Amino acid sequence: MINQQSSNRFFFNVDWVTILIYVALCTIGLINIYASIYNADESIAFNFSTNYGKQLIFILTGLILGFSILLLDGKFFSIFSPVIYGVTMLLLVVVLIVGRNVGGNQAWISLGSFRLQPSELAKFGTALLMARYISSFNAKLNTLRPILVAAAIVLLPMGLIMLQPDAGSMLVFLSFMFPLYREGLPGYLLIIFWGMVLLFILNLYLPQWVLITLILGLGALFIFVNKKKQQKMMMIGIITIAAIGYLFIANILFENVLQQHQRTRIELLLGLKTDPKGAGYNVNQSKIAIGSGQLTGRGFLEGTQTKYGYVPEQSTDFIFSTIGEEWGFVGCFVVIALFMFLLLRVINLAERQRSTFSRVYGYCVACIIFFHVFINVGMTIGIIPVIGIPLPFISYGGSSLWSFTVLLFIFLKLDSNRMGFI
Repeated sequence: MINQQSSNRFFFNVDWVTILIYVALCTIGLINIYASIYNADESIAFNFSTNYGKQLIFILTGLILGFSILLLDGKFFSIFSPVIYGVTMLLLVVVLIVGRNVGGNQAWISLGSFRLQPSELAKFGTALLMARYISSFNAKLNTLRPILVAAAIVLLPMGLIMLQPDAGSMLVFLSFMFPLYREGLPGYLLIIFWGMVLLFILNLYLPQWVLITLILGLGALFIFVNKKKQQKMMMIGIITIAAIGYLFIANILFENVLQQHQRTRIELLLGLKTDPKGAGYNVNQSKIAIGSGQLTGRGFLEGTQTKYGYVPEQSTDFIFSTIGEEWGFVGCFVVIALFMFLLLRVINLAERQRSTFSRVYGYCVACIIFFHVFINVGMTIGIIPVIGIPLPFISYGGSSLWSFTVLLFIFLKLDSNRMGFI
């Protein structure tokens, strides 16, 4: 479904600044993937069987995929968004049946030597359907029904991913809350969400009876203050009962749903446990690597933590530690600045869209990328639990790179058609 007139003119309409940032991030990723597996004792000849060789293939095919998207009619993505969403959900079901188990997660489908991760593809599938629902049905997110439908669109992939189980990829879908807020989701729902996060954390620090006493005390105080307002008193009572019930549910989820290594990572982050040679090893070594880079870094291929493999998963989840050690604060600043520039650029492009579909999708793109960057960088410096999600465009992996490429280039296509796509 190619619009010939649009395809002839897309070179003039596409936001090439965003594409240049994309290419810069992919190049930085390739250089640091090479550094993360470099071994001075081995031949330095280029080898396509290594991670950096495969990543180069992923980048080149990603560019072909991205520019192919730019040749399509922008309306294709709106029309076929339910189909794309359905296919990605089907892949999430298939991976539960025939998927390959790696690291305790049945999250990959083996295609010869390549492994496809459907949870990565589900992100742009969910973003497309969310944008389609809000734009096509004139959904007002200040009433119950559209909120429930929007929640169902997000909760379905979350539930399927949790069955793998892959808590890290599942949590990424919480980022869809913020595009919904931009489109009118009541602010009190965000307050409720962060309140649940706070109660979850406090539930790990304090005995449950102490929290229940505090909740009952606060509930009684608010009821007393509003004793002449019966409707508010009833609402406060419901919230109090719901908060107490949530404490028991959160405890069950923590003890029975999260895996042992996930519980341990949360306890390590909150200071409830210390294990520098066990579960905390990755983060400690990553912090040492980043700290040793100081201002300008040790130099390309000169990082000792990187060169001698002290940081596990360094070409994937902990690639930022390579940047920190070999390029220092300056290198980290450049990478984060590029991501910030990309995010601000995408948000700016989203705000200038004439169609609701394009605007909602643009905000989904920005929020997904922000969530990945914040969590990935945060876990490498020890301020976020290690949940194993990649750094966009930089971490090694075909599924990740291609899914972020599709996610971004679809929006660039929608933006290039903004004057004619209503």
